[in-house]
Amino acid sequence: MLKHRVITAVVLIAAFLGTLLLAPPPVFCIFTEIVVLWAAWEWTQLMGLKKLPQRLFYVCFVLAVMQGIFFISVPMTVCEYAFYATFFFWLLTIPLIALYPRALFWKKSLLCQAAMGLFVLIPSWFALNFIRVVNLNGQYLLLYLFVLIWSADISAYFIGKKWGRKTLAAQVSPGKTWVGVYGGLFVSLLLTAGTLYGFKVPLAMWPYTLALTLVTIAFSVVGDLFESMLKRSEGLKDSGRLLPGHGGLLDRIDSLTAAAPIFTLGAIILSRLTS
Repeated sequence: MLKHRVITAVVLIAAFLGTLLLAPPPVFCIFTEIVVLWAAWEWTQLMGLKKLPQRLFYVCFVLAVMQGIFFISVPMTVCEYAFYATFFFWLLTIPLIALYPRALFWKKSLLCQAAMGLFVLIPSWFALNFIRVVNLNGQYLLLYLFVLIWSADISAYFIGKKWGRKTLAAQVSPGKTWVGVYGGLFVSLLLTAGTLYGFKVPLAMWPYTLALTLVTIAFSVVGDLFESMLKRSEGLKDSGRLLPGHGGLLDRIDSLTAAAPIFTLGAIILSRLTS
């Protein structure tokens, strides 16, 4: 099992880094679209949909929304409002996670679950391509975001496994502990501080950037827990079986779905504060 996990992880990282660093923005956009579409397919399983036409309809709808965004010139103010809306959506998921399984009203409505999927998948896809296209160093900024999430996730796992006792959300994800979260946050702050120091970023920007790191990693944890809650409500261990040793694709990007739009919104605010 561990061997499969390592091989799968290496292949995924190589595919992503190759597309991010070597491919032009349109190719990166198509690559991320494919990832989101497969994640949408897995989302239909979390919704409890069984019939193929229903699942295909939802995937096609997600594709139509992404294509609409791709071909329409969206003003910067609209983009920012969209990221604010996503931020508030992720804020609303926190009480749902904390109250699980007492607050399952959303489970009774397919429309509600479908809307949740749109808020989870579309803004993360848009955020990644927004950074890639708008920022001159977008590909390196995205690389930093991914390394930040990966390092926090890995360190949280090993630190929590070694020293964790008190669970973060026992009803949703019994394996996650507060110590693990603190460890992940600490490592991400060290990584950010090292990056700022290495690139000789002015000290005046450090507090803002470190604060953005904390918020981004905190919401990456929320994204992870939210998907875990959906799987548990449906009685599933994994969102799918695409990746040997890892489960579904959605299981691999759950942290990113929340972190990417929050990071992008924070970067917009940060650029305004420091300009």
